[in-house]
Amino acid sequence: MSIHLKINNDAKEAMLKKEAVRSLVLKGVKAAFVNELMAQADPKKTELTDEEALSIIRRLVRQRKDSIDQFTKGGRPELAASEAAELKVLEAYLPLLMTEADIRKVANRKKSELGFSDKSKIGMLMSAVMKELKGKADGALVKKIVDEIIQ
Repeated sequence: MSIHLKINNDAKEAMLKKEAVRSLVLKGVKAAFVNELMAQADPKKTELTDEEALSIIRRLVRQRKDSIDQFTKGGRPELAASEAAELKVLEAYLPLLMTEADIRKVANRKKSELGFSDKSKIGMLMSAVMKELKGKADGALVKKIVDEIIQ
């Protein structure tokens, strides 16, 4: 079952069960999917690929995390809690991310394959690692690990 179809089915289920937060979040995801389809301007395309759908969900997760941070700094814990509840719903649709140890193995392997040893090549190493781990690992964690490895 595609992610697009799963979101549609779960949105219907959430509305029937009167799950307000889940219903609201999934309606927002569906709207983001429609917006992306319209932006692509391909009349033959009626559904996003799973990769495109996951990319949109990751963007929405990032937005929620930024909002939580801003609301916490601004002294609005009730809004931060609301965003956290929405974040929990969105994260249920993302695949599990790689562990730090797994990322470190990939980064070390890429470093030895490409022969990088100085800091001037950090961007190239980061690019190579992210290309292999696209969608499987958090970019901030990958950057932290690559910084540690290259030093």
